[in-house]
Amino acid sequence: MSHSINPLLIQIAGSFNAAGAKLGVVESCTGGAIGAALTSIAGSSDWFEGGLITYSNRVKSKSVYVRESTLDQHGAVSEECVKEMANGGMIALGVDCCLSVSGIAGPGGGSVDKPVGTVWFGLAVRHQSIEAYHFVFAGDRESVRAQAVQEGLTILSNVSLKKAV
Repeated sequence: MSHSINPLLIQIAGSFNAAGAKLGVVESCTGGAIGAALTSIAGSSDWFEGGLITYSNRVKSKSVYVRESTLDQHGAVSEECVKEMANGGMIALGVDCCLSVSGIAGPGGGSVDKPVGTVWFGLAVRHQSIEAYHFVFAGDRESVRAQAVQEGLTILSNVSLKKAV
């Protein structure tokens, strides 16, 4: 694991512990790598509840309630899809916050509108709006996935949590 990620993990752990909040992830293009990074530090079971790898559209629909109409109209790599993934993940995992990610890691699968390296993140925080973040990363498949993990952790390190009641 990259040394640049460790400070992010410490910040995430401190924030979720201080708020008494639980975190979950719903991953597609990263294949569980964000969850693996989050659980690489001791004590993560205090604040990390779990994750789902929803690689196929069928699993996105069945596991985290992404509407088939969303997938048909916008595709899996879209703002609309990751917002539904994050919200559905919050419900399915019973957590206070859920990060979702879907993207095109390559080398194939890209298009003019969604080139290889396109990655969307969704962030649902209980009693707050659902946010989406869009990036286009450069490099090969491994590089795109690594950048997505780093950015996902960066997003989580900036989450504003209210103390759980």
